Amino acid sequence: MTKLSILDIVHDTTVDGSGFRTSIYAAGCIHECPGCHNPHSWNIAHGTSHSVDELLMIIKEDEFSNVTFTGGDPFMQVDGFTKLARKIKEETSKSIWCYTGFSFEQILGSSKLSQILPFIDVLVDGKYIDSLRNTDLQFRGSSNQRIVDVQKSLSGNKVVLWGEDISFIQQSQFSNQQLQVSIC
Repeated sequence: MTKLSILDIVHDTTVDGSGFRTSIYAAGCIHECPGCHNPHSWNIAHGTSHSVDELLMIIKEDEFSNVTFTGGDPFMQVDGFTKLARKIKEETSKSIWCYTGFSFEQILGSSKLSQILPFIDVLVDGKYIDSLRNTDLQFRGSSNQRIVDVQKSLSGNKVVLWGEDISFIQQSQFSNQQLQVSIC
């Protein structure tokens, strides 16, 4: 039975990707970025052991939240997280975001690390660099980090950033009119 070392599981968070998410915080990180917001996560021994099936059950309990793998660095336990991601995709319709200090290109260059990519929707890549810290960035801490649309990047054979191809609705001015929205 595959076990993962997990620091924390946070339900209904909105800071680790778009929408409500169940975030799985992996223990273990080799990057040890100066200024890291979670240096406690560097040591894999700081986590508690959870089976893939136990984590899957926790994730499936919330039918509305999608999933984020963060930490630490989930790629330090890539075999277990690949098994978890595969099961999430087989048994749910949830999207998966993953945070890592590795670049997308480094992951592609490693057969071991890249095994998880078919199951990841969005990858926030790159080490946190304190001198590039920017609190105005969405879903990341420093400006070198990218939000990669993994599936479009794999199929297009080039890095496609998440949200690059979203068509934005033009804002209209409503003078003396009320806009009503019905939710069914």
